[in-house]
Amino acid sequence: MDEVVSYRGGYVWSYSPDLTQTFGEMEAKRTMLWLQPPGTSSIGHIYLDAYHATGDERFYQAADRTAKAVAAAQHSSGGWNYIHDFNGEASLQDWYETVGKNGWRLEEFQHYYGNATFDDATTAVASQLMLRMYLEKNDPVYRTATDNAIRFITDAQFGPQFGVADGGWPQRFPHNPNAVASMPLPNPAQLPTDARAGMEDGDYTLHVTFNDDVMGENIKFLTMCVMTLGRTDLVANITRAMDCMQRMQWTSPALALQSGWSLQHLSRTTSGRPAGAPAGARSYEPRSLATHTTQTNIQQLFGYFTLTGDKKYLSQLQKAIDWLKSPSIQLPADVATLNPLLAGRNVATFIELDTNEPLFVHRYGSNIHNGAYFFDKDITNTISHYSSGRSVDPAALQKRLDELNAMTQLQIDAMVAKSPLKATAPRALPKYFAAVREVDFPDLFEGAVLKTPAVPESEAQAIVAALVNGNYWTAPVPEIVNPYRGDGPATPYTGTAYRSRHVGDIYDTSPYPADAPPDIEPYVKRDKPQFITTSNFISRMGRLISFVSPVA
Repeated sequence: MDEVVSYRGGYVWSYSPDLTQTFGEMEAKRTMLWLQPPGTSSIGHIYLDAYHATGDERFYQAADRTAKAVAAAQHSSGGWNYIHDFNGEASLQDWYETVGKNGWRLEEFQHYYGNATFDDATTAVASQLMLRMYLEKNDPVYRTATDNAIRFITDAQFGPQFGVADGGWPQRFPHNPNAVASMPLPNPAQLPTDARAGMEDGDYTLHVTFNDDVMGENIKFLTMCVMTLGRTDLVANITRAMDCMQRMQWTSPALALQSGWSLQHLSRTTSGRPAGAPAGARSYEPRSLATHTTQTNIQQLFGYFTLTGDKKYLSQLQKAIDWLKSPSIQLPADVATLNPLLAGRNVATFIELDTNEPLFVHRYGSNIHNGAYFFDKDITNTISHYSSGRSVDPAALQKRLDELNAMTQLQIDAMVAKSPLKATAPRALPKYFAAVREVDFPDLFEGAVLKTPAVPESEAQAIVAALVNGNYWTAPVPEIVNPYRGDGPATPYTGTAYRSRHVGDIYDTSPYPADAPPDIEPYVKRDKPQFITTSNFISRMGRLISFVSPVA
């Protein structure tokens, strides 16, 4: 992996064994590295975990080479973009203008903004790696990268002048004034009556972002810096962020039952709508409340209470839990018959403001040049790549809220005394970051232990035996792509072959599973090819690490 598969220490997500095909979230050039997990930063974490498990300097050398690639990819602002190209800026722009531009469902890759992102934990996981590498051997390269990452996160945070948005973060920073504010509707006559479409609140990179737990990831990294570097000055930034999440809980003025969070909220008054209001983002993310985001934010606020002992973080959560229980947002009992894509889900993803009725996302056309996304209240034929249904567990949330509210002041004081925000001397981070699971807030408390699973010797032997020629593992690659062949036709397409698929016609560069292509020529269903994948490498290495050096 280090000597052959990586490019200057950097990784994408998957490789054909002969390395002629390389993919991140989309088709990638060989000179690229992908920062989004499970990309380069994630590989750096598993190498460092292996070093902690074995003490073998070869693993540290691999971690160092990979982390140096991450440091080289750091934007001048201190954050990271999804991708970096060692072949230079012109090569990266060329990728955006060809492959990225034609990825119909991947709107975040259709334009190059030249800045950094919080999306998909891109900056968070890279920042954690820089911090871990600095703590390992005090390499000044990583101290500089860590300081720059801290600066990026604090610079990007909305300030008091933003009122209700104070403490939140946008999706991208620094803001690019040319960021896209709308998506084209090439053939609006194909929209059904009463459907809505487009980016309903303009440039979403400026909104306060909760999507992919942006706020939780930033707070977690800053908390790690407090407990390891003694950066107690960052507690103020952390507190402002926690307060922002609590303050941003939106309750409908027309329907008191409706109370929760959207993927994004306005950071400033926009088109007559006030700061703090739920906002639409990408063209398949309508202005609405989002059930999965609401569940995540409730869980985050549970964590903020345990960090601080402040019950204000619990004070409004009953309303949100009650909303998740409301009958009108539940999917019907026969949902698997009505829409097999929603089988196993219990609530709709997007809920219309004030009516509390589900919105379902669809699309027409065959590519980005003749097609578009829209949303209405028709539960059938939804898109496959962004589910219109979610699994939430209000009962489990209720149970946890009741437990926290029942704590005595003595119990709260004892809990907070172990909080990483109360560290009076440097504390160690968990031994492993990628080998077991993602490190979370409970793992940062004094005395916490992130345990490894039990791995029998027979499994460890089987993992080693699965190596191809003793060199690498392969696994079925989750998705494949159409190679870039130019812009697709703008001629209206009125068929239905692509409405519920991950990919459009052969001009669409969006990834799709080989065993579930569109049911139309020239697509042919076939087995998923065996590739070298970073996710599989991390998983197998994690099991071996847990076997070699378990934490009990």
